[in-house]
Amino acid sequence: TSQLSRFMDQNNPLAGVTNKRRLSALGPGGLSRDRASMEVRDV
Repeated sequence: TSQLSRFMDQNNPLAGVTNKRRLSALGPGGLSRDRASMEVRDV
C-alpha cells in the first residue's frame, strides 16, 4: 500500500479492523486467494 493510504488508515478506526480481518482470513489455515469464491470475497 502507498504511504498516503497508510496515513489515511491511521485516521479511520475501521481500517484496522478490516486489515486484521483480511490477515486472519488469509493467514495459516485460512483461505487462499485462488480458492476463495466470489461470495467470500464480497465482504
